[in-house]
Amino acid sequence: MTMKAHELKNLSLDELKRRLADEEENLANLRFQLATSQLESPIKVRTVRRDIARLKTVLREKERAATTVPAQSTTAAHPEKTEGKKA
Repeated sequence: MTMKAHELKNLSLDELKRRLADEEENLANLRFQLATSQLESPIKVRTVRRDIARLKTVLREKERAATTVPAQSTTAAHPEKTEGKKA
């Protein structure tokens, strides 16, 4: 099952982490099957790898959004730079 990024953005951080762990375990199983020539479709490895990348991207975006602090304007941060300037 291929996951869409817009579907993943609606999930919580915990749910994303759980799905990431599940997909990584799935990838390990697929790689084992590939090595033992039991895998019917090697394309499954690529789709799972891409799903993992998609999950990591959305997870990183959400974590960064949670820790981002609003930037202050430069004039508010350095009021001395605006003092003494002639209009």
